[in-house]
Amino acid sequence: MTGRADAADTSQADINAEIGKIRAAYEEAGAEETQPRLDYPPYRSSILRHPTKDLHHADPETIERVAPVFGPQDIDPLEADLTIQHSGEPVGERLVVTGRVLDGDGRPVAHQLVEVWQANAAGRYIHKRDQHPAPIDPNFTGVGRCLTGPDGSYRFTTIKPGPYPWKNHHNAWRPAHIHFSLFGTAFTQRMVTQMYFPGDPLFDLDPIYQSITDQRARDRLVATYDHGVTTHEWSTGYTWDIVLTGSRSTWMEPEDDQ
Repeated sequence: MTGRADAADTSQADINAEIGKIRAAYEEAGAEETQPRLDYPPYRSSILRHPTKDLHHADPETIERVAPVFGPQDIDPLEADLTIQHSGEPVGERLVVTGRVLDGDGRPVAHQLVEVWQANAAGRYIHKRDQHPAPIDPNFTGVGRCLTGPDGSYRFTTIKPGPYPWKNHHNAWRPAHIHFSLFGTAFTQRMVTQMYFPGDPLFDLDPIYQSITDQRARDRLVATYDHGVTTHEWSTGYTWDIVLTGSRSTWMEPEDDQ
């Protein structure tokens, strides 16, 4: 990329120094930022992931006439369990993640389509572009979906994903995370975010996570271990609420990142 070091020649120490410099400048400025910076130099491809020209606006009415409308008849409750989609048991730590989808005033968002996708326990996606040498689990595809209930609640049973390498810089690794997609009533309303697990040692090293410069905003992406959700001799449990609007809204990926 123009004006930036090649990823293979950039060390984690270089990335850490860039993150530290940006963090110090942010804290000195004293202006709160709750969303990620679109151009965040430690995240090397961010220069290509945000618009540099005016967006082309589509007519939403035209799009919505051909976009799907989701309802209970379209979603099987079994789709929310990512551990039963094949003939055998997937490898890894079984877990339940549950929470509520809320608006900025704390009101539940009911009948919201929620989709998830993730790497397996070894940090491998079922995707032809993921070729790093970690095993593919034949009993885990890593995708699921559900509709929120009247109280805005969702619930997934899955396997804890592993961290994985990526090509941002030399020896770059992503913290374990689950991707969440929320659709509203049409594709034009889609929003995408990521949920992380508490205490991950890769947080400080990850430029995607660190592109949200405010610590309190970053914390809203981290689930909470919940022993009340944990099931005896079956699965651990986590809770994570998704807030769509307001000052405490959950970070959503820019449209070009999706």
